[in-house]
Amino acid sequence: MKIGFVVNQIETETAGYSTTLLASAAVHRDHEVYMISVGQLCYLEDGHMGAYAVKVPQTKFRTLEKFLEAVHSPSAEKLHISSKDLDVLFLRNNPCEENGDRAWAQTAGMVFGQIAMANGVLVVNDPYALMSSFNKMYFQHFPEEVRPRTIISRDANEIKEFYKKEKEKIILKPLQGSGGKDVFLVDSDKNINQIVETINRYGFVIAQQYLPAAKDGDIRVILMNGKILEAKGKAAAVNRVNENDIRSNLHTGGHAVHAEITPTIRRLCKIVGPKLIKDGMFLAGIDIVGDKIMELNLDSPGAINAMNKLEKVDFGILIIEALERKIEYQLQYDGRLDNAFLATLDL
Repeated sequence: MKIGFVVNQIETETAGYSTTLLASAAVHRDHEVYMISVGQLCYLEDGHMGAYAVKVPQTKFRTLEKFLEAVHSPSAEKLHISSKDLDVLFLRNNPCEENGDRAWAQTAGMVFGQIAMANGVLVVNDPYALMSSFNKMYFQHFPEEVRPRTIISRDANEIKEFYKKEKEKIILKPLQGSGGKDVFLVDSDKNINQIVETINRYGFVIAQQYLPAAKDGDIRVILMNGKILEAKGKAAAVNRVNENDIRSNLHTGGHAVHAEITPTIRRLCKIVGPKLIKDGMFLAGIDIVGDKIMELNLDSPGAINAMNKLEKVDFGILIIEALERKIEYQLQYDGRLDNAFLATLDL
């Protein structure tokens, strides 16, 4: 299998990123792996998607650090490839990290992914669905029972009214964003105007019900093909805890501990699964607080490295094996299977 991983910028990838783990897992499965910065994608005159890529050595590195050293090395093999050279294009670039003079990169992976898809390449997650999901409004299309009470607005007065209804304690965050950036706990109306003004620079403001269970962190669960990724009786999940911050993201100071997969968590994942399957969301990160889902991460679901270490299961290999099965089906049906259908096919 020939697989390309699209990232924001190859040079900023780290050994702690789940994309590094997945690319290394693909090499360990003897696949041909290409790393592609989103800015190195292009449209070719023959109608195919092209890219200037780093070809990963066919070496089974013992650590992700060594793997990444080879990718970052000045001697790494760099070459022009086409969608004709790929079986799978794995979109792992995060649009929410692209601001300012790189705003052009926010949708580039999805747009060029659509071309690769038309060329017969399996693209995950489905690039058409990603175009409608790369901001948090997508979450509002899921059943109300899984979501905290929410309004989305740029009007400070409207947000203040919601604040009063919610007993003067709410969460404010940008409609488009990830990684815990610009997330505020508001328990005083004195600073609402200032916070709303800050977030408004990026677009709309999400005002959300505060969940007391947030003090215990959140549970990040990985869903693959619309179901909790599990092996050997263990789930791809972590409890992300941060005693000093309302944000539990690992890169903001949170730490990962074992997560108990409760009946409530299974029920929430089961409710969101059908839409994820319909939309071709092969891999999804679900963030759960108490009995509600706080966020969906569909662009570059992370924390898989921490899950591997905590549960002693190589979830990365399982994800690559799932892609192998999809390519086998695609070959059997001579490329006639719809991309979104194939992306979440689980047989």
